[in-house]
Amino acid sequence: MARAKRGLSTEQRYELWKRWKDGQSLSDIGRALGKPPGSVHGFLSASGGIAPSARVRSASALTGRESEEISRQVCAGSSQRQIARLLNRAPSTISREIARNGGVDAYRAGPADSRAWAQAKRPKHCKLRLHGRLRRAVSQKLKMDWSPEQIAGWLRRTFPRDAAMQISHETIYKSLFVQARGVLKRELLRHLRSRRLMRKARTATTANQSRGGIIDAVSIHERPAEIEDRAIPGHWEGDLISGSNNSHIATLVERKTRFTKLVKVAGKDAQSVATALAKHVRTLPKDLRRTLTWDRGPEMAQHRKFSVATKVDVYFCDPRSPWQRGTNENTNRLLRQYLPDGTDLTLHSQADLDAIAKLLNGRPRKTLAYALTSWCSRRRRTSRSRRCAQP
Repeated sequence: MARAKRGLSTEQRYELWKRWKDGQSLSDIGRALGKPPGSVHGFLSASGGIAPSARVRSASALTGRESEEISRQVCAGSSQRQIARLLNRAPSTISREIARNGGVDAYRAGPADSRAWAQAKRPKHCKLRLHGRLRRAVSQKLKMDWSPEQIAGWLRRTFPRDAAMQISHETIYKSLFVQARGVLKRELLRHLRSRRLMRKARTATTANQSRGGIIDAVSIHERPAEIEDRAIPGHWEGDLISGSNNSHIATLVERKTRFTKLVKVAGKDAQSVATALAKHVRTLPKDLRRTLTWDRGPEMAQHRKFSVATKVDVYFCDPRSPWQRGTNENTNRLLRQYLPDGTDLTLHSQADLDAIAKLLNGRPRKTLAYALTSWCSRRRRTSRSRRCAQP
């Protein structure tokens, strides 16, 4: 199988920024480009989620077509003054162009045009870097939890005649999100109300898949009473835990036995989650596939597809009520011993996750009077009895 090419082509970069501006999720963009969501996140975060400005040629610069004409005329033996008259350029412009690209004998249009395009890239220092007084004022107000828009408005009102103390809120945002500028410290991001680390498109919204509006969602309050007392195994609680680079892992915990399964998912989108969960749940015995309780996250929007594939009914907690899946929440905290916050979860294979789940299931639980999970104990007893029964 051919290995996917690393990096992004010019066309892929254009497509990525277009989809990001349209408000698509990292998982959707990754599928469209054939890249992992973590790679898409890394590319976007490098520029703070803000698309770089498109480069354009200076109106006074020689064009690629002019470079080709110079190359043809040089090969034909035309003088530099003749070439200048033909292109309506100053003779000194033609002379410098030929001299800095190897002279008459070595001049070629392609390399000359590429070199000119590369040298034309001159980084422009932003206003905050050039004016220390303005930079200090903006930093001070950000520490006071002022928004960039409030800061920009306050500066216009306080310094109406001082152009050096005027700045737009967009420039402040760019200086925060694009750390390559090296102007405002990254710690100031935590003073923004959104606490985001990247700029998101205005069209990025979950309005069509809101956490309280999953289509045909069955409330936890309609869940059978037998599930509450944990008398019968086969009722599960589930959720996603997140890591760096937009990486995620699904966790499933059986309510009676506290048996835990970890599932590697390709992305946080509903299709990836439903497909991965269905694949793993189908490996369970039928009598241990009864119900699944999830939160209101849009990653479970395809719950009907999951139920059809597994015959497992899905119930949803109330919005912002994680205690209704307390067993799963507690298990997720235990898992952070093996998968700390900030870990790139894409680095773990399904075999790695199975090993972590085995370690967790092999630990005695206080809630089970320090016995192993009843499922784990049952499997060990069964294995031991089979060995004893052998002649």
